[in-house]
Amino acid sequence: MTRFVRAAYIVWVSLRYGLDELVLTSFQKPWLRVIARIASIGRDLSAPRGQRLREALQKLGPIFVKFGQVLSTRRDLLPPDIADELAKLQDQVPPFPGDVAIATIERSFGKPLAELFTSFEREPVASASIAQVHFATLTDASGREREVAVKVLRPGMLKVIKQDLSLIRMMAVWVERLSADGKRLKPREVVAEFDKYLHDELDLVREAASATQLRRNMAGLDLVLIPEMFWDLIRADVLVMERMAGIPISQVERLRDAGIDIPKLARDGVTIFFTQVFRDGFFHADMHPGNIMVSVDPATFGRYISLDFGIVGTLTQVDKEYLAQNFTAFFRRDYKRVAELHVESGWVPRDTRVDELESAIRSVCEPYFDRPLKEISLGMVLMRLFQTSRRFHVEIQPQLVLLQKTLLNVEGLGRQLDPELDLWNTAKPFLEKWMVDQIGPKRFLRELQEQAPYYAKMLPDLPRLLHGYLRQRPLDDLRADLQELVRQQRRTNGLLQKIVYGGIGFVLGLIVMQLIVRVKVF
Repeated sequence: MTRFVRAAYIVWVSLRYGLDELVLTSFQKPWLRVIARIASIGRDLSAPRGQRLREALQKLGPIFVKFGQVLSTRRDLLPPDIADELAKLQDQVPPFPGDVAIATIERSFGKPLAELFTSFEREPVASASIAQVHFATLTDASGREREVAVKVLRPGMLKVIKQDLSLIRMMAVWVERLSADGKRLKPREVVAEFDKYLHDELDLVREAASATQLRRNMAGLDLVLIPEMFWDLIRADVLVMERMAGIPISQVERLRDAGIDIPKLARDGVTIFFTQVFRDGFFHADMHPGNIMVSVDPATFGRYISLDFGIVGTLTQVDKEYLAQNFTAFFRRDYKRVAELHVESGWVPRDTRVDELESAIRSVCEPYFDRPLKEISLGMVLMRLFQTSRRFHVEIQPQLVLLQKTLLNVEGLGRQLDPELDLWNTAKPFLEKWMVDQIGPKRFLRELQEQAPYYAKMLPDLPRLLHGYLRQRPLDDLRADLQELVRQQRRTNGLLQKIVYGGIGFVLGLIVMQLIVRVKVF
């Protein structure tokens, strides 16, 4: 009965906000449109369709707000006006009572609040669709008093999620069966992707682990601060981390008044992102302004502060190679290479005609070259490549969709800070360094280092194995073996000389090749 009432409420809200006009135009059943018109008499549809969709999701509650946020990342599936409007969804929802948060904390740790914290603010400082945050203080293991932020999951979220997700899945099946565009939009795949992201965010231990990994990766960069996690006080529904203080990055005038170098701040944001992508293959994938502040503390003045690590992206070596070569080929206008990369990656059928794919990609990319490089959006290029590739049945990888969404966030943020930001010139060093590393001596040394433990384990056993072998042989055989060993040693010495000379030539060749790559490619 509860599920039926909830489903009826979802349908009613959808009709009142005119969502039927967004989807029923492609539905093949005329009777559905007739029912919708009767049930929606007297409604006001003067607002744009994207705005109405956003407001309807907010009306339906936190799970639908989060669904809208995830849906906004699928710009390869959505019209631009709807994607832009969904990107405005904020995580500000009414908080739940502080007493409920305290009860959750005490239940998770099996201790009263006073044994965990020396002080605790009952009023939350931030409230989101999944959790809310309270400030507190505690005494750490060394006896120091530390200011912390305590993130607590909303109570009963799992039950609500199961109910609403089952309804969303049911709606996705209806859309796929009844809509002419249903199969192309892949609603069930989108819901499955949402399900994964949502359950990842519900596990605060996973979020703490991601934050710790990013903190370790960024330790030597001196451009970004990531809060320390207090692992003794982390559970699946409670996370205690270092409290961070700064100015929200969206408040540009406050930053300027504080003496922050705004153009440098914009460049630093791009540097952080591309370092995470091309150096580490592990990036913060929720870099909207609500999750970023800037430090004004004298010791860390001007550094970024990253928050909320519920969504992170990972890239394999193959992914990084695909991205770097695609961007490089794009800026060389080598559209044939872009098409070949799509085929080589296996994301289009092997029988795809490269010349047809090349022509489609050219029609997308060529208009960008009428503008200065600083006006070219790498995120939009990637998105349009995804959209064009759909004609050729490309299987878009989720990690690349996540990357494209984050890249759009970073670009928008960087150009909001500095309209003159040249993203390509900022990203170029990372692409150049990555490509040189793939064909240079660094890769050879890295692979040699990776194999070193195997050889180190094998070498100590060689004398014992040789001694055991010699003891089992007759004396005459040993003399013959020794004579043969001497002859082999002489041949080996000659071979080693050739290897040394060849190695020197190889290294010199690599140096020349790197110079050619730097000049010719970039």
